[in-house]
Amino acid sequence: MSQDWVIKGRAHACAISGQPFVDGATIYSCLRRGTEEFERIDISEDQWSNLPKEDLISFWKSIYQAPPPPAEEPLKKETVETLLRQYMSKEDFSRLNVIYILAVMLERKRILIERDVQRREDGGKLRIYEHRQTGEMFTIPDPELRLDQIAEVQEEVNQLLGIPSPPKP
Repeated sequence: MSQDWVIKGRAHACAISGQPFVDGATIYSCLRRGTEEFERIDISEDQWSNLPKEDLISFWKSIYQAPPPPAEEPLKKETVETLLRQYMSKEDFSRLNVIYILAVMLERKRILIERDVQRREDGGKLRIYEHRQTGEMFTIPDPELRLDQIAEVQEEVNQLLGIPSPPKP
């Protein structure tokens, strides 16, 4: 028999019946000798009487706690990038403020790198970004948003990305 102690974590279903455990249910966890090494099995309370106990080394009774659901990523990077590409390809500059905020979001996530800022003939700014992985260049007009405009534009971006609005105080 191997001397390695590789014991699995708690199972999420009964080793005898195969039925998934319910959160808060009483279960028995058992350690027994397998053919090559020690093994752990988890049994529901109603199947405990069906388990032969002679080969058990140890057992303990516990309450099953279901694992929490995986946390959702609040904002998928590709969604922001996809939305920016969508507006840039349509040359839909009616949403200039949104395009700019999306570019800034990607810059903060280190996906875009600002390479240059140029002044247009009309005095406006153009920000030149490079995509870190692909090397693509994006020319984004800077709408020179005032601080009092940013919250409104951020709300619009959140709606486009499907992010719920925070509750208002």
